[in-house]
Amino acid sequence: MKFIDLFAGLGGFHNALEELGAECVFASEKKQTLRNLYEENFGIYPEGDITKVDLSCIPDHDILCAGFPCQPFSKAGMQNGLRDEKNGYLFDYIVEILRLKRPKYFILENVRNLEKHESGKTYKYIIDKLENELEYTVKCSILSPHNFGVPQHRERFFVVGSTDDIDHFEWPRKSKQETNIESILDSKYDNFDSLKLEEEKIFVLQLWQEFLERLPKGLAIPGPLWSMEFGATYPFEGETPYSVSSIKLGKSKGNFGVSLKGLSLNETFASLPSYARHEVNRFPVWKENFIRKNRNFYLEHGYLFNDLVPHIKNLGVPSWQKFEWNVKGGERNIFRYLIQFRGSGVRVKRTDYFPSLVTVSTQIPIVASRLRYLSIEEGKKLQSMKKLKMPDHPSSAFYALGNAVNSKVVKLVCQNLVTEFGKVKKEFKQLSLI
Repeated sequence: MKFIDLFAGLGGFHNALEELGAECVFASEKKQTLRNLYEENFGIYPEGDITKVDLSCIPDHDILCAGFPCQPFSKAGMQNGLRDEKNGYLFDYIVEILRLKRPKYFILENVRNLEKHESGKTYKYIIDKLENELEYTVKCSILSPHNFGVPQHRERFFVVGSTDDIDHFEWPRKSKQETNIESILDSKYDNFDSLKLEEEKIFVLQLWQEFLERLPKGLAIPGPLWSMEFGATYPFEGETPYSVSSIKLGKSKGNFGVSLKGLSLNETFASLPSYARHEVNRFPVWKENFIRKNRNFYLEHGYLFNDLVPHIKNLGVPSWQKFEWNVKGGERNIFRYLIQFRGSGVRVKRTDYFPSLVTVSTQIPIVASRLRYLSIEEGKKLQSMKKLKMPDHPSSAFYALGNAVNSKVVKLVCQNLVTEFGKVKKEFKQLSLI
């Protein structure tokens, strides 16, 4: 069986199909460093920008694989979808290759949000192209590595198709067994200086731990907690600091209750939370709700932790003043969980609910119990790519891993879809790539 690997990245599709005995006859990847690494890992040098490739010259193949760019559909982006000037139209290149080469099978992967993007219009466009225009038989599903024994919650939208009926095809059976990050951790990395958590971040965690310990056991923590609202009184319901008069604004308080009286316009807005400085006449309802919850929480319970507020206020990064406790019902001990220092705040997650690897290098997960970052090797295990070479620098490696497709999930899907793999299907059925 021959396959092509479009928008190849690290080669998650290649890694899976090669294990099944298939041969890659063409690959494309726009990023130069990943093209070089792909050649080092697989012995084939990918073409660059697919929009500059003569599609008619792509070799004939049996399987088309594509994890086409997800940014246009991701909740983390602008969600411009197929209208995205940079990447949204790239799906149409997949369509054209399918039209020209007519491979028997295809496997596509993207973010979960693609299914509901623009109220389902994007999904409808894609399926209409594949089923009605190209006349492929198509099936879709949401799959995540944690469904198959890999401790990473990374839900992705998979689309498979064939020129024949695929009544034989069943999506891989999901396991109900819980996963845990401990299964991929290697204690040797605990002593790597390059992975140790910085002292200032340890202080941040200790400060928020002290905050947690001040709260009664049954008291719910606002999600997210925005400490800059502690003592703030600037207008936010049905109006904004931008929309009201300077006289009214001057009578209110900004970040951590700082008085806005007598300040210049620039000083006033500098004393407000960054999310309250937008030039709008009204905040979204969700933002109004968050602000209200945080102010009420402080008014009712601030006496429990008032002495900690000045220390939180003095944290060097504004996002560290926000706290996301995603461990509802769990023991209130930060150092038992996984941490990410995100733009939205210091996020705490369970060890059995490992967050999806993302492309932002500053969000490399932290194993709080070991006071260190996740290593590149451990990140590779989460994407079922432990045999592949990676960029040497952690930020580059995790950027690439965050863009990659999980190889184990691809393998399980492919061996169920491609009947020609039937002879080796049993051989690989229990094989784990992590």
